[in-house]
Amino acid sequence: MNEEVNMNQDEVVEAAGAAEAVEAVEAAEPVEAVSAEESAAPEEVPAESMEDYAAELEASYQQGPPNDDPVWDKFEMMMEEKTIFPVKVDSVVKAGVVAFVDDIRGFIPASKLAAGYVENLEDFKGQTIEVMVITADKENKKLVLSAKEVARQKAKAEKAAKLAACQVDMVLEGAVDSLMDYGAFIEMDNGVSGLLHVSQISHKRVEKPSDVLKKGDRVQVKIIAIKDGKISLSMKALQEAPARAPRESREPREGRSHRAPRENRETFNYKETGTASTSLKDLLAGLDIE
Repeated sequence: MNEEVNMNQDEVVEAAGAAEAVEAVEAAEPVEAVSAEESAAPEEVPAESMEDYAAELEASYQQGPPNDDPVWDKFEMMMEEKTIFPVKVDSVVKAGVVAFVDDIRGFIPASKLAAGYVENLEDFKGQTIEVMVITADKENKKLVLSAKEVARQKAKAEKAAKLAACQVDMVLEGAVDSLMDYGAFIEMDNGVSGLLHVSQISHKRVEKPSDVLKKGDRVQVKIIAIKDGKISLSMKALQEAPARAPRESREPREGRSHRAPRENRETFNYKETGTASTSLKDLLAGLDIE
C-alpha cells in the first residue's frame, strides 16, 4: 500500500512539472519562422554617393583645432607667400585625395593634383608630392591644397632651361607633333617644340605640309631663328639646293641693232686741258687766218 502511495506521489510531481513547462512555452513571445534562403542572404549595404564623401570631409574639418589655434595663422601665411612644401597622400576619395599637414587634414581636388588631367587617383596614394595652400578657411576649418600650380611652375622652369640651351644653327631630330596649313610643329628630342614653316620644308614648292608629312614622322631640322621664346625650324636648310639651269642665249629683237662686243667697240678718250670759254677772242685764237 505504501508503495502505491509513493508511486502516485511521483506521478503527481511529474505531472506538475510538465504543466509548468507548458505554461512557460505558452507565455514566451512567438518567434517568426525564417527560411534557409532568408537566413543566408547578406545584409544590404547602402550605395555610396558624393554626399557621403562631402559629409566625411566636413566631419574631418570640424574635428580640427579651434579657430584660435596658431596653426591656422601659419596656413594663411603659407598661402600668402605661396610656400611650396611636400605632403604624403594618405587616402583617396572620389573628388580628390587627402593629405595631412601638421596633423590637420587637407584636401587636394582631383583637378589640382597635377598639371594635366588625372585619370586614376589611386596612382597617387602613398606618393609624396609638392603642394601649396590655396584655401585656409579658419572659420570653417577647411584646408585645401594644390599640386597643379607647383607642377606648372616646374614645367615652365624646365622649358626655359631647355630653350636657353638651344642656339641658332643647331641641328636636331624630332617628330611631327601636329600639322597646320601654314606649317608643322615639331617636338624635338630635347623636349622643346618649334615651328617648321611650309616654306622651309623643301626647295620644291609645297602647297600644304600634310602633302609631304604626317603626324609622328621623324625629321631632322635646323634652328634658323629664336625669338620671344619661339623656335623657327628648317628642313630646307639641310638639303642641297638644286643647281640652276644655264640661261639660253637670246636673239636680238627685230628692229634693234646687235651691239658689238665690248672689246670691238671704239673708245673716245677726252681730256680736259683748260677752262671752258664762250668769248669771240678765245674762239678765234686757235684759227690760222692768212
